[in-house]
Amino acid sequence: MYCIVMAGGSGTRFWPLSRQAKPKQLLKIIGDQTMLQITVDRLSKCRKTEDIYIATRKDLSAVIKREIKGVKPKNIIAEPSGKNTAPCIGLSALHVSKVDGEAVMGIFPADHLIVGHRAFEKALNHASKIANEKDALVTIGIQPTFPSTAYGYIQFDPDRKVDKTDAYPVTTFAEKPYLSVAKRFLKSKDFLWNSGIFIWKVDVFLDQLGRHMPELSNQLWKIEKRIKSRKPFTDIWSEILPESIDYGLLEKAKNIYVVKSDFRWNDLGSWNAMYDELPKRKDGNLIKGNGIVIDGNNNFIQNKDHFTAVVGLDNVVVVSTDDVTLVVNKDNVEDVRKAVNYLNENDRQDLL
Repeated sequence: MYCIVMAGGSGTRFWPLSRQAKPKQLLKIIGDQTMLQITVDRLSKCRKTEDIYIATRKDLSAVIKREIKGVKPKNIIAEPSGKNTAPCIGLSALHVSKVDGEAVMGIFPADHLIVGHRAFEKALNHASKIANEKDALVTIGIQPTFPSTAYGYIQFDPDRKVDKTDAYPVTTFAEKPYLSVAKRFLKSKDFLWNSGIFIWKVDVFLDQLGRHMPELSNQLWKIEKRIKSRKPFTDIWSEILPESIDYGLLEKAKNIYVVKSDFRWNDLGSWNAMYDELPKRKDGNLIKGNGIVIDGNNNFIQNKDHFTAVVGLDNVVVVSTDDVTLVVNKDNVEDVRKAVNYLNENDRQDLL
C-alpha cells in the first residue's frame, strides 16, 4: 500500500495558534512531536517508509522537507495551492500511478489522533483486502462512543458483512448532524464516524473520478502531461474548483465499503477536541501555559508567555499568541472560522 498523508490544510478552527505559515499539522499539539510527524511514524510501523508520501501546499513543502523525518524529499507532493481533498487526492493518485497504476493507495489526514496500533493496522489490512478483491472504494469507520455533532457519519448494512473481515457495504454518508439526529444514529447501531481515511486501487479511483467528477478528471490528465514533460501546471491548477472527496465522489459512487474499527480516534478538529484529550484539574480547568482560573470551571487557557487570568467564568477557551487573543465560549468553538473569515475579508493577512 502506498500511503498519502494529506498535510495541506490551514487548520482555521485552531486559529490563532494555527496559521497559514505553520498550520495545525505542523504544531506540537499532543506531546513533543508535530501531528504530521506522529502520523508518519504511525504509518512507518506498518508500511514501508519509501511508500509514504506527503501531499501539501507548495508553500509548506520546504518546512516539511526540513522538519519531518522518515519521508524522502522526492515523496513530497506539492500542490500549487490548497483545493480541498478531491484535487489533492487526485494529484496524489497521478504520482502513485507513475510507480504502479494498479497499486492500493491509502489516504490519511495528517492531524488526527489515533490510539491502538494493532486495531489500526488490522483495519488497514482488511480495507486493502476489500479494495483489491472487489475493486471497491473503502473507508474506515469508527465505532461511535457518544452522539457527536462534530463528525460526519457512515451508515452500513449490518446484514452483509464481508467474510473474514470487519467490512460492510456503505448505504449512505451523512453530514455533521444535529444532536437529536446524532442520538438517533448512535441508538441505531448501524452508523459509524467517518474517519476521513480511505483505501482503494489507483486505477479504480481514477476511473470513478472520471465518472463522477469528469471536469476534475480532465484537468488532472492535462496536469499529468505537464508533469511528464516537466512543465509547470499552475495555470491548470488555478482553474480547478475546490471540492471535498466525500461530496464530489463518495456520496455518488456505488461500490463502497466501510471497515468497522474501534481504535480510539479524535480528529482534533477544534479547541474542544484538544481539551478532551489533555489532562485537566478536578474543576475541569486546563491551563496549557501561563495563567490562572478563579471561581470558574471547565475553562481552557492556551498560551506561551502571556499571563492569562480568567475570573468568574465557565466553559471558555482563551488562546493567546504574540499578536492575537481569542476568547470563545466552548459551545461556539466551531465559529472560530467566522473570525478567520472576517480577517480575510478585511485584508488582515498579517494575523492569518
